[in-house]
Amino acid sequence: MGLGTEMPKSLEAIRYVPGNLMLLDQLQLPFREEYIDCSTPELGFEAIRSMKVRGAPAIALAAALSVAAKVFNTHQDYKQGNELARQTQKWLSYLKDARPTAVNLMDVVFKLTVFCEDWIKSNSSDLNDSSKNFNEAFQKACQDLLTQDVADNKNIGSAGAKHLIKILGKNPFSMLTHCNTGSLATAGYGTALGVIRCLHETQNLLHAYCTETRPYNQGARLTAFELVYEKIPATLVTDSMVSYLMSLGKVQAVVVGADRIARNGDTANKIGTYQLAVAARHHKIPFFVAAPFTSVDLALAAGNLIEIEQRPAQELTHVQGVAIAAPGIGVWNPGFDVTPGSLIDGIFTERGAVISSQQQDAIYDLSQPFFEV
Repeated sequence: MGLGTEMPKSLEAIRYVPGNLMLLDQLQLPFREEYIDCSTPELGFEAIRSMKVRGAPAIALAAALSVAAKVFNTHQDYKQGNELARQTQKWLSYLKDARPTAVNLMDVVFKLTVFCEDWIKSNSSDLNDSSKNFNEAFQKACQDLLTQDVADNKNIGSAGAKHLIKILGKNPFSMLTHCNTGSLATAGYGTALGVIRCLHETQNLLHAYCTETRPYNQGARLTAFELVYEKIPATLVTDSMVSYLMSLGKVQAVVVGADRIARNGDTANKIGTYQLAVAARHHKIPFFVAAPFTSVDLALAAGNLIEIEQRPAQELTHVQGVAIAAPGIGVWNPGFDVTPGSLIDGIFTERGAVISSQQQDAIYDLSQPFFEV
């Protein structure tokens, strides 16, 4: 599909029917809409590692469904469900290392591994335990993940929009977002972009600004694509334009996604997020994070414990295979940065919102239930 041609009917990043997982190859957007077969753990791993699928919720779902497809297509090779459940655990363990920073992947792997363990315990002495029954149960568990993700995203969008209207008033206002957190990064609707979508649906959005998000350009390629598709009034800016844009009064609030949130509110997100939070604080613009609760890693006390993925140098030195940097230059290319919780004014999840008290120290205790204050 070329630019300027008819938009696709759907922005689904994930299409699954039992035994067949098709992922939208996001490396081809916005120039081509191409779905690729990822119906094995090996294909799922490669798609995640190469960022053909990206976005913390979508990565987790892609991993789960690549295993589900494998289970569906091979369950007849196993006599007992116990045997298939043990093999399924191996496939899940293999996928957990596809990308290290987003906690959602580890969360899904953990939950489905426990599902397998429970199956083994419950059926260890059952002579009628069949691989067919395990397959049916595992397919339902994975399908439920898809359904729940869309429902959670809509609740995130509603919680964020409600709070923003509360603090900014009912006159339409402008938002800025970073990277891609919409339908392409989730099972549907989106997290931070879901907040913007909800504001647009309720006629509370004046304008959306999206950063290009170098070096992988997820904002320019993907977020801009979604905003045009949804007919949301929007403007693309480079990452380096944000401070000046804020100084002109063009932005009333910032909302971004998250790949991992530590217990004190420190948040790992796409590289470039930290500098947006610093600029927003300087210009007295509220800065928010929107993410499913699965992005909260209560095992990590602070953001300095989050493993930051280092990406290949070529992502920074080349575009579409064409060199744009001086040959021989050294490259540092972290895929994420960590924004201190003290710079975050609130976190929106499907459970509601936690709002900062504007103190300069760590002010969150995310082990407590979320609520609007």
